[in-house]
Amino acid sequence: MTPQIDTLEDVAAPRLTSARLAGRRGLAVDPELEPAFLAAGAAKNNLHRLFKQQALCVTTGQQPGLFTGPLYTVHKAMAAIALARQLETQLGEPVVPVFWVAGDDHDFVESSRANILTVRNDIESLTLSERASDAPARPMYREPLGEAVATALQSLVAATPDTEFKDVVLELVKRHYRPDADVATAFSGMLSEMLGRFGLLVFRPYHLAAKRVAAPLVLRAIHRAADAEAALDQRAAQLRDADRPAPIKVGTGTTTVMLEAELGRDRLVMDAGSFRTRRSGEQYSVAQLEEIALNEPMSLSPNVLLRPVIQAGMLPTLAYVAGPGELAYLPQADPLYALLNVEPQQLVGRWAGVILERRILKVLDKFGISAAELSAPVGQLEGRLVRDEMPEDAADAISKLRTVLSAEYQRLASAAITLDPTLAKPIGSEEHNALRRLGDLEKKIVGQLKKQNTTVAEQLAKARVNLYPLGRPQERVLNVLPYLIRYGEDLLDGIRDRCFTWAAALETSPSHR
Repeated sequence: MTPQIDTLEDVAAPRLTSARLAGRRGLAVDPELEPAFLAAGAAKNNLHRLFKQQALCVTTGQQPGLFTGPLYTVHKAMAAIALARQLETQLGEPVVPVFWVAGDDHDFVESSRANILTVRNDIESLTLSERASDAPARPMYREPLGEAVATALQSLVAATPDTEFKDVVLELVKRHYRPDADVATAFSGMLSEMLGRFGLLVFRPYHLAAKRVAAPLVLRAIHRAADAEAALDQRAAQLRDADRPAPIKVGTGTTTVMLEAELGRDRLVMDAGSFRTRRSGEQYSVAQLEEIALNEPMSLSPNVLLRPVIQAGMLPTLAYVAGPGELAYLPQADPLYALLNVEPQQLVGRWAGVILERRILKVLDKFGISAAELSAPVGQLEGRLVRDEMPEDAADAISKLRTVLSAEYQRLASAAITLDPTLAKPIGSEEHNALRRLGDLEKKIVGQLKKQNTTVAEQLAKARVNLYPLGRPQERVLNVLPYLIRYGEDLLDGIRDRCFTWAAALETSPSHR
């Protein structure tokens, strides 16, 4: 039976500006980019529409992760799929969803692990072999999975139940996550095959064809590096003055361009009319960088602020579906669009949700609580629920004592201060101590109830592992594979349906509110 899938309470309906939507029309994608796309199932038709019918795009993306990383990978992709369909209906023009795989990213720690929920209701972390501390910071499209991926797959097999869907899911994983594959290629291939039937196109900006098309924009960023630094520094100050985040460090001569050098992927820094890599200190003239862009474009890539500008410059993107972290830092990139003469796409906060299995729903229903209440610190919810089980006479006596103590101490204070106003403070102190002692007594009674009723703590702990593993929301920690093994593709259909409902609430306005 398919689990219940709920939208998180703080998820807002998507909002777009109609005038800016119109501004993206008529933009065509460079035909040289076609080899950089992966398309499976229904996505093959979307690839045709993108290149032959001048379809527009709704884009999302992230860095690659082991076994597709946390659940929010699927959530972001489905949100883009749903929003593309909604915009196509509203605009009367073809709109296709695209997932941009940030395979240039070199954060191996983030990309090399996946947390799964085991059949024992534990969290198990599957990891690749650690990168040596002195190893070059290779981008993920150059980082091999190695034999450790086979061990991770064995752990996945052992940790998940045997179901009618298990073999199909494992075969999908094995086709892509092979020891001889790299992290980005495995991620891109599996995501394409898994979500292709929903029309998702997977774009590989680390593909040679994409690098060649992106090279002129990257070079433009190099040529305008000094102007970009000043504009980004000013933008960060504006955001801070408005009490908005500016988490990406700018200034100190750093550019928005990355270069693969001696120590791996490295930031280019301006240095007296030329450039050098920040960590390895290798020097490059503008002419040398132009030569690299022409003959070795694989070596160049944008940083997180330039990346959305490159996306908008390469793909006719109406909207970018972003997560909370991206929404925090992407506004810092605003000045780069005008500087590089690129029409910006709009940002839309993604859909976010939670998978509620029947066994977890039973716990929530039993105690009359919501999934969100489990986000409270461990012990807080348990204490409240146990307190609710306190004998009625004891609870009534404590409540009345608290009321009487407060009232009588206030009455005493009112009478005493007519004799001496300085008596108010010691009386108030005694009131506080009396109420504190009553609170301590209440805690002792609750503690005794906890000892006698461990079921509450055990069942809440089970639910919390599912919904707030490692103290964080489910979608930011757990991998999709154990759920696919339990429920098959119906799980993906359920997420899609929730995203369609979210996208159907799309609001378009003439200008930003």
